[in-house]
Amino acid sequence: MKGTIIYNEDKKEAVKLYHQLTEFFLKNDIEIVPETHVLEAKFAVVIGGDGTLLRASKTLIKNKNIDIFAINAGSLGFLTEIKIDEFEPTFINYLKGIVRKESRQLLEIVIKGEKIDVLNEIVISKKMASSKILNISMNTENTKICDYKADGIIVATPTGSTAYSLSAGGPIVMPQIKAIVVTPLAPHNLATRPIIISGEERLILTLKPGQKGCIIVDGEIEREIEDEEEILVYYSQEKINLILPENRDYYGILRDKLKWGDNLC
Repeated sequence: MKGTIIYNEDKKEAVKLYHQLTEFFLKNDIEIVPETHVLEAKFAVVIGGDGTLLRASKTLIKNKNIDIFAINAGSLGFLTEIKIDEFEPTFINYLKGIVRKESRQLLEIVIKGEKIDVLNEIVISKKMASSKILNISMNTENTKICDYKADGIIVATPTGSTAYSLSAGGPIVMPQIKAIVVTPLAPHNLATRPIIISGEERLILTLKPGQKGCIIVDGEIEREIEDEEEILVYYSQEKINLILPENRDYYGILRDKLKWGDNLC
């Protein structure tokens, strides 16, 4: 069996765990190949926070069948669900065929003819130096939805609903639901609220004439966008397969990460 390891080199805990796992796999006669050989790998171990997994996903989706162990060596970690001390027993069960797996679908956007896969969200926002609000038109292929006057909007997957969208007032959406979450950023009209749209729709986003802004994909890829330039958003055929630890469920993750039910005062 072959695997690959991707880790955040800026986190001491991630670097330490990388070396420990390299020894662990060597003892178990498992070959570790470089990230560039991801097509040869049966599994991938990603060590860091959610940002590390977001960056790694752009490479890992090239292998449609790869299983991903996302180990949290960061802070919050909604996507990196496996705790450091849970990895070895989880991996041993994996070798025995005892697997809990969850697929997360991606969005795809088309901008200036370029297709980009999205695991968490795209953000359309005004440029830093600008104090003007943006006027963004959002339509389906057949229907007008809304004109947003705001600092920007977030278009998120259910996976990304617990990221930037949540902090901007958007809803939490269970990851197995095929939906698109649209959350305005500081809307000019307070009646403009977040909306959950069917994942069967294809959205068309356009800046009104005279507008300029930028688009950020998964917190990494940034492009400038001009007025009347169309951005197409729809569900991708791509997905990632996350291996889950035993005795873990999504509601438990929310309770753990968001401190639901805890006395915070």
